[in-house]
Amino acid sequence: MEEIDVPPFFICPISLEIMTDPVTVPTGITYDRESIEKWLFSGKNTACPVTKQVIADCELTPNHTLRRLIQSWCMLNACHGIERIPTPKPPISKAQITELLNDAAKSPLHQIKCLRRLQSIASENATNKRCMESSGVVEFLASIVSNYDPTAVDGLLYNEFEPIRPTDEALNILYNLHLSEAALKNLMRKNGDIVVSLTRVMQRGTCKSRAYAVSLLKSMLEMADPMQLICLRHELFVELVRVLRDRISQQASKATLQLLVSVSPWGRNKVRVAEAGAVPVLIELLLCSSQKRACETILTVLDEVCRCAEGRSELLNHGAGLAIVSKKILRISHVANQRAVRILLSISKFCATSNVLQEMLQLGIVAKLCLVLQVECGHKTKEKAKEVLKLHARVWMNSPCIPSNLRSPYPASS
Repeated sequence: MEEIDVPPFFICPISLEIMTDPVTVPTGITYDRESIEKWLFSGKNTACPVTKQVIADCELTPNHTLRRLIQSWCMLNACHGIERIPTPKPPISKAQITELLNDAAKSPLHQIKCLRRLQSIASENATNKRCMESSGVVEFLASIVSNYDPTAVDGLLYNEFEPIRPTDEALNILYNLHLSEAALKNLMRKNGDIVVSLTRVMQRGTCKSRAYAVSLLKSMLEMADPMQLICLRHELFVELVRVLRDRISQQASKATLQLLVSVSPWGRNKVRVAEAGAVPVLIELLLCSSQKRACETILTVLDEVCRCAEGRSELLNHGAGLAIVSKKILRISHVANQRAVRILLSISKFCATSNVLQEMLQLGIVAKLCLVLQVECGHKTKEKAKEVLKLHARVWMNSPCIPSNLRSPYPASS
C-alpha cells in the first residue's frame, strides 16, 4: 500500500487509527466506538481521554456525517490500497430489549429464543451490554437463575440430544455481560437469594453452569459489603471446595481460589473454609502446581485458613502439608515465600508439639528457614523466619542443620 496522508480528524485519539464507527461523547470529542467503549467500560475510566472532563452520561452518539466522509475518502483512495469501511450495525435500543423480554414470557420456546438473541446482542459491542444492563436484562436473567430446578424436565427443549437449560443460558449471558460495579451491587441488594440460587446451581448444575456460577459469584462478592460477606453460608464453601476438587476447568479453579482469598478474612469464613474440607484439596493442588500465580493464590488461602485452629489441624493431618509448604519457599516468588513462612509461623505459635517440631526438623524446614535468613527474600519474610526459629531455639539449637554462624543470635532459653 502506498503511503498517503490521512486527514487527522479521521484518526481516533485513542487507537491512532482510522475510525470505522465514529461516535461522539458528551464532551464533544469523537472516537472510534470500539476504543472509547473499551476505555469507558472495560477500563472503568470516567473521564474523556482528550479533555479530561468527567463523562457523567456515557451515551455515545454516532457521528454519521464523519463516517460517510471516511467511507467516501476510502473509496477515492481505493487505488492506493485503502479498503472501504462497512456501515456499522446500529446499537440495540431499550425499546427493542423491552419487547424481547416481554416476548420471553409467552412460552419456554420464546424464552430460549430470547436468551439466544440476548447472547448475540451482548457479543456485538460494549454499548449493547450497557443498554441491556439498564433495561432490566440483569433482573430477568437473575430470576431465571433463582427459579433453577435441576429436576424439572417438562418444557425442556433439546439441541439434538442435549437439553437446553434456561439457567445455563442465563448464567452464560450474565458472565459475558461483564457487569459494572453498580450492576453487581444491585444484583446483591435486589436479589437477596442470588447467592443461595448460585450455590444451588453449583450443587446440581452442569460443569459449564457451575463454572459460570463461581465466576459470577467472584465478581459479585468482590463488590459485597462486609455484612454480606460475614453471612455467607456453609453450603457455599462446600460447593466452592467441590469445584476445586473436581477441577472442572482452569478458569473455574482460578475464580474459586480468588473468591476464597477475598472472603476468607471476614467473620468466621476461614473456619467455614476449613470445615468445608478445603485444606487437603488446596494441598493436593499445591503438590501438582508449579505456576507462579496459582501457587501464590493457594498459599494465600492456606495462610488465611491457618489463622484458625481448624485450618491448622487440617494442615497437620495431611501427610504432605508441612512438606509442600516448605518446598515452595525460595522456589516460586517473594509473595509465595512470605505466605509460606507465615503458615509455618502460625503452626509454630499454636501447634508446637514435640512431634510437630521434630517433623519440621526432619523435613528440613528448620534448615530452609535458616536459608531464608541468608538470601534476599524480603525484610518481612526474614523477620517471620527469625520469629519461628527463636520460638523453638531450645529444641533446634543443637541440630547440625543450623550453621554455626546462625546459632549465636538464638539463645538457648526464651
